Amino acid sequence: MFAKNPAPARRLGASVDALSRQDRVLSRMRLVDKFAILGLSASLALIGCTSQGLNQQSTSMPTSNSSMAQGMVTNAPLETATASQTVPVYWLGSSNDDVFLYREFFPAQTSDDPIVAALRVMMGGDSLDPDYFSIWNNPTRLGASISAKNVITVDISADAFGGKVDQGIAERSISQLVYTATAAAAMAGLVDTTSSIQVSVLVDGHTGYNAFSHVVLDKPLTRDADFIAPVWIIDPANGSRFNSLPLKVAGQAISPTGNLAWSLAHVVGDTVGEQYLSGTVTIPQGPRELGEFSFNLVPPPGEYQLSVYIQDTGAPGGKIGLDTKLVTIAEPSAK
Repeated sequence: MFAKNPAPARRLGASVDALSRQDRVLSRMRLVDKFAILGLSASLALIGCTSQGLNQQSTSMPTSNSSMAQGMVTNAPLETATASQTVPVYWLGSSNDDVFLYREFFPAQTSDDPIVAALRVMMGGDSLDPDYFSIWNNPTRLGASISAKNVITVDISADAFGGKVDQGIAERSISQLVYTATAAAAMAGLVDTTSSIQVSVLVDGHTGYNAFSHVVLDKPLTRDADFIAPVWIIDPANGSRFNSLPLKVAGQAISPTGNLAWSLAHVVGDTVGEQYLSGTVTIPQGPRELGEFSFNLVPPPGEYQLSVYIQDTGAPGGKIGLDTKLVTIAEPSAK
C-alpha cells in the first residue's frame, strides 16, 4: 500500500474456519499477481481519494482476489485505554490488489463524545496520509450510545452514504465504521475490552437500512479480521518531519516467516529515486502471528520514502502488503 491495538474481538463465524483459511491463503502466496505488485511498488501515489473525489480505484474491488495477504489476520485486536487527547480514525487503503483498514490519530477538537468525534473525522475529514481514502459523506445527523451489554449504537442520517460503490468497498466501509467506533470507545475506556464489542448501526433511527445498496444493517456487527492490513507502519506518520535522530519506526504486521523487509529511498520532487538503505526486521510474536515491529534508522538530512513489506520469495523484488510513508529528515537544530 502506498502510504496502519490491542482484547481480541473475532468476527462472527471466524473461529470455525480461521486456521484452515489461513493455511489456504498462505499456500497461495506464490500466486500473487506479480504485475500488480511491481506496478504498485514503482509508484508514489501522492494523491488521495475522498468522498468528494471518488475514482474507479476507490469505488471498486478486483473481481477475484489473488492477494495472499488477504485473510492472513484472524484476530482483530482492540485499542487500549489512553489518557491522550486524540481520537482514532480508520481509513481504507490499497495494498497490492486488495483494500485494507489503516488507522490514524487526530486531536480531539470538539465537545462531542469520543465515538462521535472519531466518526465525524472519518465521514467528513481528510486522512493525514494521501494514500488513504473514505467513501463516506459528512452526515447531517450523527449520534452514538453504549448499552450495559457492550453494544455501541450509532445512529446516522441517510445522507452519509455517498457515491456508488461495489460490494467489496461497501463491506470495507461498514467495517471502517465498526473499527473506528470500537477503537474510540476502547481508548476512552467506555467499554469492557475483555469481552466482545458489537456495533449496531441505525439510519435515521431505524434498523435494516441497505447501506451503499450492498450491506443490510439488520444485526449488530463486530470487527472483521479479514480487513486488517497485513503490514502497517504506525510511526512515523506520513509527512512527518524530524530534527533529531534516530528515526524510530514502529508498526503492526503478520508474516508467514515472522520477518519483514524495509527500505529507505530518496525522494526528489514527486519521484521516488535511489534506494539509500534496506534491511529486515523480526516480528517478535513469530510466523503467522499479528504483532508489533520496531527499528531505528539514522539517515542524513533529506526527503525519503520509508517502505515496509513482506518479501515474496517466489518473485524477485515482489513486495506483499507494501506500506509506505514519506518522511523528512531536517538539518539538526542549531544550539
